[in-house]
Amino acid sequence: MPTGRVKWYNPEKGFGFVSRDDGGSDVFLHRDSLPDGVTELKAGQKLEYGIVDTRRGVQAMSVSLVEAPKRVKNEPPAKKRSPDELHGLVEDMIKVLESQVMPSLRRGRHPDRKETAKIAEIVHAVARELET
Repeated sequence: MPTGRVKWYNPEKGFGFVSRDDGGSDVFLHRDSLPDGVTELKAGQKLEYGIVDTRRGVQAMSVSLVEAPKRVKNEPPAKKRSPDELHGLVEDMIKVLESQVMPSLRRGRHPDRKETAKIAEIVHAVARELET
């Protein structure tokens, strides 16, 4: 499987490019190709991926992370939140889940896909805060 490093990735737009380790042309990377739970990539992060030729060029598929992202020089270390701040974040997340997800589930339906994408981002952000 080919490997490369993230050249740049924009999580808001949902795409970026990978510089190939074999020296070939850059590979387009769409958010749908990322592993489950991965929403952000940092420049320089090493990836392993499959390649598919499309009408618009080469695209990465079935991406897997080879190594954790390296800190950029002069990037301050992540600030660890206090337990009180974390408590507030978790409490707010629970309120969002209870008000926007639980009602649909109680009615035997899946929540609206657009809303769940936003809520998933919140849950992932809280999880990242708990990990630091």
